[in-house]
Amino acid sequence: MSKLALLTAIIFANVSLHSSLAFARYYDDVIDSGYIKVGFYRDFPPYSYLEDGQPKGVDVEIGQRIANAFNLEFRPHWITPDENLEDDLRNNVWKGHYLDKNEQNPLALKNIADVMMRVPYDREYSYMRDSTGYVINDMVVMFGPYQRESWQVAYDHTQIDNVSTLAVFQYHPIGVEIDSLPAFYLTSAFGGRMRDNTHHFANARAAYAAMSAGKVDAIMAMRAEVDWLLASAPNANFSLASNGYPTMGKQKWDIGMAIKHTYRQLGYAIADVVEGMVLSGEMETIYKRYGLRYELPEFYQTQQN
Repeated sequence: MSKLALLTAIIFANVSLHSSLAFARYYDDVIDSGYIKVGFYRDFPPYSYLEDGQPKGVDVEIGQRIANAFNLEFRPHWITPDENLEDDLRNNVWKGHYLDKNEQNPLALKNIADVMMRVPYDREYSYMRDSTGYVINDMVVMFGPYQRESWQVAYDHTQIDNVSTLAVFQYHPIGVEIDSLPAFYLTSAFGGRMRDNTHHFANARAAYAAMSAGKVDAIMAMRAEVDWLLASAPNANFSLASNGYPTMGKQKWDIGMAIKHTYRQLGYAIADVVEGMVLSGEMETIYKRYGLRYELPEFYQTQQN
């Protein structure tokens, strides 16, 4: 190898090392830096959103308490959803987005989140494999369940007597978030007989506004979203349904956090903080403050039984 080629290889290796270190945030790095970056989905109430320019939401409050537990400055890292969760984990937890460059070093990625909130705590998903047998999420560790989520229907009881089954939406319009699981389910279940009455909106808030305006008779979204909407814009005509969702698959799931697989020490420390919040009742208190029902993750329900 010529001297020039060798020098080029050394420089490239150093740049590559610097690039990887640019976003390496092990436990000691986080503590020594004096701050922690917590990843939240952007504009996603009641979990994480901006209100008068300030971060708000259940997940934000949990992130603030994690920072306080280590006497660190809390820094939110806002996440714009990509096509799927695997993309979100890659872009915000273990690799970074190729368009997100560091101003001082264009070859290095900016720091990504030290921990990402609102990730499914699900063994089957964690070890899911692609068509070649490769583990899709092997670069991340999903841990620290702190909430159990489910689907919820809210309806206008002046238009619908009750919702004992989703089959009622063969005859009544219902609003859902576009490209969501409820959207897919309602347009395909019961032989597609609810398809024409399923109306798609940008998010649950828009669907709720449509129900308030009389454009749909019901909405279907995640339980916490529906609870928050009913609490923040109450309407005496709106009720919660108690129906099930035949053939929909998993109807309840635990929500946790994610870190890069090499940062396990940081994950253990954060998990201890969150577990303390769950067991002390502090987590439930946060949820109630936003008008939300709180359900213990299955992990803790199993321990209690």
